[in-house]
Amino acid sequence: MLVDDFGREITGVRVSLTDRCNFDCVYCHNEGLGDTRGPMEPQDDEMETDDVVRFLEVAEEFDVRKVKFTGGEPMLRDDLEEIIRRTPDSMEASITTNGTFLPGRAEALADAGLERVNVSQDALSPEAFKQVTKSSAYEEVLEGVDAALEAGLAPVKLNMVVFEQTAGYVPEMVDHVAENDGLQLQLIEYMPELAGRPDWAIDIERVHGWLEEQADRIEQREMHGRKRYFVNEQDGEGGMVEIVDPVGNANFCANCHRVRVTHQGYLKGCLNRNDDLKSMGEMSKPEIRDAFHEVVDSRVPYYGEYMIEEDGEWVFNEKYLEAEPSTT
Repeated sequence: MLVDDFGREITGVRVSLTDRCNFDCVYCHNEGLGDTRGPMEPQDDEMETDDVVRFLEVAEEFDVRKVKFTGGEPMLRDDLEEIIRRTPDSMEASITTNGTFLPGRAEALADAGLERVNVSQDALSPEAFKQVTKSSAYEEVLEGVDAALEAGLAPVKLNMVVFEQTAGYVPEMVDHVAENDGLQLQLIEYMPELAGRPDWAIDIERVHGWLEEQADRIEQREMHGRKRYFVNEQDGEGGMVEIVDPVGNANFCANCHRVRVTHQGYLKGCLNRNDDLKSMGEMSKPEIRDAFHEVVDSRVPYYGEYMIEEDGEWVFNEKYLEAEPSTT
């Protein structure tokens, strides 16, 4: 198992399979790469099926036990079922998707070995949903969630980015997961340093405070130190809500145990960095191993030290870059 300079074991990988997407969400930062999304047709720069599988086989050598496939929209890859089927058995495979393609493929994905699914759903009305996603596929998303549940992929975790346009929908989304078996809710803090529009950001602590008042029980996960709030809990049932709040959160980064892979075959140690991209070359196993070691060695402890806000913009902290790594 690889361990970075700050004592964090690397136990998971997040693999982007494409930057293509059939939505155009206003908050999207495309896995930290910015607005790089290309045309809907498959592109030559996307990793091939064998490349993805070869990377996962190397990750397994380093005792990585979880892989999440993302995009763009990963289900635009026709080979997604094959990739999941060829994922090493020791790894838990999951995807993050907008859900529109799940009705026709959820069962096949589950049969291939998919264990979990996150579905992006930012609102509970077609009109509000369209304002955020620039898509009219609201009903298709609901059908996708049902298809995932029917395929045995429960619990389905709904991803909701919380910012100025969606914050008012949080209570009804919490009620929605509390009233529907098999659903959970993940509230994701808006990240202006990646998506722009700092005026859209809200104080995520207010959401924490509100959930503390509503919750019957609160837990704290080891991963990222996230809090889980259980609402309307009866006999162990009820809605589970957790908050992903990385912005300015040293505890979040201190508990980060994953590295990322871009759709073009570059490793990166942090969502918020693109200066540390490590090419895996022609995707041979020796090249993948070398890149894996390099990106883990270059991880930083806390992007709030590495990136700082000046005059409303996020810039590199040159003093930190020039300093020797030290545990924080």
